[in-house]
Amino acid sequence: MDQQAKGTFEVKRSMEPGCDLGDGVEAGHFRFDKTFAGPLEATSVVHMLAVGSPQAGSAGYVAVERVKGTLDGRSGTFFFQHSGVMDRGKATLALSVVPDSGTDALAGLHGTMAIDITDGQHFYTFDYGFRDA
Repeated sequence: MDQQAKGTFEVKRSMEPGCDLGDGVEAGHFRFDKTFAGPLEATSVVHMLAVGSPQAGSAGYVAVERVKGTLDGRSGTFFFQHSGVMDRGKATLALSVVPDSGTDALAGLHGTMAIDITDGQHFYTFDYGFRDA
């Protein structure tokens, strides 16, 4: 990746109907609405499926996020794919642009995003680049 965007985002969460998978494991479906500020001026909708295990601090989730807005002045839409794991309190997250999901001026976008939460404020670092269409 040859470019980097850093900024903040706000999140609103709503819980959708979940289900009991048995053996003390529950799956939840969540919707997040985000507003990004900084070089990424955008809104997004995230649909997440999460499961928690009976072990405290252990869980996993997958999600798909549709982003619409501008990135350093280039307008369009694209998708992120999320994969997160909580292993007895230790969190890992992989957040990547879905290949070839960019539209309009964001066609060819690829990259990864890191998220930091400090004192309740959400920060992003987006390492990205563009491939030829």
